Order: sequence, then structure tokens, then C-alpha cells
Amino acid sequence: MNRTPAEDRAHWERTADRMLLAVRPYATDEHALISLPGVPSHNGAHSDGLEGFARTFLLAGFRLAGAGGADPLDLAGWYAAGLSAGTDPGNPERWPTFADRGQAKVEAASIVIALHETRPWIWDRLDDRVRQRVLDWLAPMVGDPMPGNNWIWFQGVTEAFARTAGGQWSQQDLDRVIALTDGWYAGEGWYSDGLTGAAHRNFDHYNGWAMHLYPLWFCRILGDAAPGGLLDRYRARLHRFLADQRLLIGGNGSPLVHGRSLTYRHAALAPLWTGALFDATPLAPGETRALAGRMLDHFTGHGATDEHGLLTLGWHRPFRGILQGYSGPASPYWTSKGFIGLALPPEHPVWTEGESPLPVEQGDFTRTLTAPGWLVSGTAADGVVRVVNHGGDHADPARPHADDPGYARFAYSTHTAPETPGDPTVPGGSADADPLDNAVVLLDAAGRASHRRPAERISIDGATAVSRSRAHWPKDATWDVFGGPDTPYTLGPWITTGSALRGSVEVRAVRVDGCAEDRADGGAAAGHRLRVGGWALAVDPRSASGAATAEGAAARVEGADGLVSVVIGAHRLPRAASVAGAGSNALGASSATPVVATEGPVTHGAIHVALIHLGGTGPGDLPQVTTRAEGDALLADVSWPGGTHDTIRLPAPDDTAYDPWKDQFRA
Repeated sequence: MNRTPAEDRAHWERTADRMLLAVRPYATDEHALISLPGVPSHNGAHSDGLEGFARTFLLAGFRLAGAGGADPLDLAGWYAAGLSAGTDPGNPERWPTFADRGQAKVEAASIVIALHETRPWIWDRLDDRVRQRVLDWLAPMVGDPMPGNNWIWFQGVTEAFARTAGGQWSQQDLDRVIALTDGWYAGEGWYSDGLTGAAHRNFDHYNGWAMHLYPLWFCRILGDAAPGGLLDRYRARLHRFLADQRLLIGGNGSPLVHGRSLTYRHAALAPLWTGALFDATPLAPGETRALAGRMLDHFTGHGATDEHGLLTLGWHRPFRGILQGYSGPASPYWTSKGFIGLALPPEHPVWTEGESPLPVEQGDFTRTLTAPGWLVSGTAADGVVRVVNHGGDHADPARPHADDPGYARFAYSTHTAPETPGDPTVPGGSADADPLDNAVVLLDAAGRASHRRPAERISIDGATAVSRSRAHWPKDATWDVFGGPDTPYTLGPWITTGSALRGSVEVRAVRVDGCAEDRADGGAAAGHRLRVGGWALAVDPRSASGAATAEGAAARVEGADGLVSVVIGAHRLPRAASVAGAGSNALGASSATPVVATEGPVTHGAIHVALIHLGGTGPGDLPQVTTRAEGDALLADVSWPGGTHDTIRLPAPDDTAYDPWKDQFRA
């Protein structure tokens, strides 16, 4: 949408005001709890009510700060009343304590950031007794052994605020938070959200909206009391990350549909605005606002709010498949972080300079992001940004996991969503029994697909990357981001997969190798067929059958938005098909996925190649692929239109390597 800079800020302010007013009818009498309609999270309705207060208070805090306290909606008075009631142990609207519900620790961080940003208008005007009750409610955070992920920063910012307000805090806690954060930094601007199996494997949107945001706000709250050099360290890391993040937003304004907590939507803007606020960004002010405005319009234009003005649980529409057990009716209001820009004054350059085109609109690009293990390609003609994933999968390498579709797929984009059947908020409701889209699987005799997690990164170099996993079939395929249930697994062969990515096409090469014990069969897997899936697209339910076609070794799906997904079996994958989905995709009620497969049992020690395309039209000129062997390695040489060449090298697995799964059943 074409808006002047002044009109743009006014648009953001109106959007924030509508969001804040829309929740008021669901508040308790004294405003301490905002209990939005919907299915409660596993934390319970009481905790969800606190979540509604805290997350909208954060939005109110940014709104008030940037307006210099101008307050026609009486945001300060409205939320001050809630602070008074929520921290009064004798009030029926009292908030749950940290001992009552651990989720209260999450919400405490939003509350203290909002209090810091609004000190002259809320904190400084509270009655002394209310201020003391707030500090008393925060006090049990001191010494709390927080979970080893972004939760440590809820402790960090809470104790930082308490320190500045005369409350309880612990230098030991703050030192621990800082040290853990340094240990989780994987380089090049990327944090792993904690360690899994002592490794950096947890890359997702939490890198931006938590691991970069909270450390900088910690320094902002402490001011001169922050440890020397810490602010500059965190600013430099965010500056480096934003050089990558700017590439991960599509021409449609969508962030990457990847990872967990996707219902937070444009909270993905948090690091962009934070970079502007802390002078920690390589982006011109006009580019920051262009990216932010495009993302805001993307979600408001695709039905992120309902007829009452409330944010829904979903992506474009209400959709429970992308939720987690902790998701409740107020969870989407974490998107308040996407409004950090309102804390900047109207005269800041981000609100006065003209917009610039988005990076993907400026021309095609290919990048290698070594820290998360991603290959990235953006194409200007359709605005699509694609990520091929050979890095973190949020899984402990010491044991098999069921595949979480938000992490285990080989590719993600700004214009598609992975198939996520079921409802993860219901016990057993997330059983992804058949990994399909952008999955490389073995099908057993019953037709069940193997799972990938955990994967081992083998290499990432230029436009190519390789990873390996052990095919396994869980008895209970319920997945969650933290590993899923302990369950027996049937183990199968090793699958080594490599990718070369340029433009709209990924060349995906696969080899399958049995363990030494499995080789008495002469190299043929016992009933295992290899299947390679392409991009799932939402399709028009009125013409779903005609949107997906398959002929010979090629399958094609045309999406409801005009996108085209194609998979071609280029070597040893002669069978093509499309698989329909219903109620399993965040972007539409009907979906379809093109796949290719072997004709019969896959041959061990042989290379198989598929071409995977996603774009606004068909693939056009395709790369030529030749295969060869070099010692124990299998190679796919790729010649791209235009003369560029890549080689995908698939090494044989090492039979002598430690196998932590040796006690599991084998296929």
C-alpha cells in the first residue's frame, strides 16, 4: 500500500489502538486479567488471563513511549489498575505466582519492559504499596533455575528492572544469564535457542524476537549499570543478524514459515525495529520501515484478526496445526513485539525517510547461512524466498525423534507452509504419521514413511549442503518441539541427502546405505521404497483435483495463489504422484504435494536425484545433472542454465562411528 511516512506511522498507531481496544471487553473488572475466548492452553485459563494482560500491556508500553505519554485511550490508567489488582494477593483477580504457573515468568518479562518504557506515566505514579507488591510478585525470580533456552532472559530483564526499582536481584543470576547466552551464540549473528545435546541445533524465530531482543533491553533497563562492553557486543551481533534477516522476508511481506510459535506472526519484526532503536542495523531507515509495513499489511490483509478485532490462533486464518501445547487464546499477542517501532519518536528517520524496495525485489540472490546450516535463494519475479535446511532440527542427536514439521523438513519458504496435520495442543494430536512435503523418506512394507530427526550436518559450502540421518519409524509419531514422547523405534538404513540451490530450483541428491549387519542382502533394502517430496501448496478446494497432475517422472501442483510446485525424478526416481491434504496446511483448507519415488525397493549405495521447483511459473530451463562415483563417495555434478556448476558430494556413512541408537529395533 502506498502511504506517506506520516500516514504510515498513523496507520501503525491506529492498528495498535484497535488491537488494544478490542481486548477490553474481555478484561476482568479491575483489568488484571484479559481472558480471551477460545480453548485454554495447557497452563490453564488463569495463566492465560495474565498472558492477555502482559502481552497487550507490552503493546501499550511501546505506544505510550513513542507518543511521549500522550494518552487519549487512558492506557496508563487502564493498565495501572490491572497492575494494582493483579499483584494484590487478596484480590479475586490476582495473578498466578511463579510457583503457581511457570508461564507467569514469561509474562513478567513483558510487564517489566512495558513498565520501563512507561516509567514517567505508570511506574512513577503508582502508589508506593502497589510498587512494592509488583516487586514482591517479581522477587521469586531470584535464584530460579530457569529452563536452558530463551527463558533465562525472562529472569535477566525481570531482575534488571527490579534492580533499578529497589527490588530483589542477584548478580549470580545475571552473570549466569550472560554466560549462557555467550555459549549459545553460534556466530554470524545467530543464536541457538539453548543447546540440544550440547550442540547449536535450535535455530528459529526465537533468535530474533528473544535472543537478540532481551539482551539489548537488559542493557537499556540497566543503563550505566550494565556490564562494560555488553551493549556493544549485543549490538554487533544484532547488526550481523539483520544482514541475513532482511533476506528472509518475501516480496509478499511474509516471514519464513518455519519453526515454532508461528502464531506470533509479525513478532518476526522485533529484531528489525530493535536494530533501529539501538542503532544496531545495517539497514537504511526506509528499508526497515518497508519490511515492517509489508509484513504488517501481509497479516492484516490475510485475516489475522477476527470479526471482533482479536488476533486468532493461526497464521492467515484460525489454524491449530501450527500451535504448541503452550498456545492459548492470548498467545498471538506476542506480536506486540512487532510494534517496537512505535517506541521510536515520530521524527526518527525510520518514520520520516522514504521506503526502499525489499531485498528480494531488488534482484535474485543466493546465500549460504553457515551458522543455521541454510541455503537461501530469493527470486525477484515472484518474490519467493526459499531456505534449504541442512542445519538445526531442534533434536537431541543422542536419540531418535518423531519429525516436527516446523524443523525437520528439507525446505521452507515465505510463500508456503509445511503440512501440519492435527492439533498439537491436544495430547497425541500432533502425530505426523507420514512426513511428506520436502521430506526424503523410506516407505516400509506397510507404506509408513520414515522420520528424519535428528540429522547430522555433513557439509555446507557455497550453494551446496549435505546432511545425514538414520531412517526410523516411531511407534508413537506424536511430535513436539522438545522431542516428543519416549517410544520404541524401528531403525532402518542411513539416508544421506545433499542439495544445490539456485533460483527456483533445488537439486536434491540422495543415497541410502544399510549398516554392516544389513548388507547380507546384496544391497537391496527389504521392502523400502524411497520417496522425495516437494513443496506443499494450498489449492482451491473447488478445483483441487485439477490443481495437481502427475505424468511419468514429473508431478506438478498449481496453488490457489498462482504458485507452481514441481518435482521431477531426474535419476532413479521414475514414479511421480501428488498427495492431497485436507485441513493440514496453514495457508488453506485444501493442499497438495508433488512427490517422486523409486519403482521398487531402493538400491543401497546408489545415487538418486530429484529436481524441486517452487515459483510463480513453471521451472523453465532446468539444470543438467550427471552422476559419478569417487571412491566411496557418490557425486552429482550440476550444470545450471547460464554456465554455473556445482557438485553435490554424498560420502558413505562410517560404520565404525558411535551409534547411540544401537539398542533400538532394526528394520
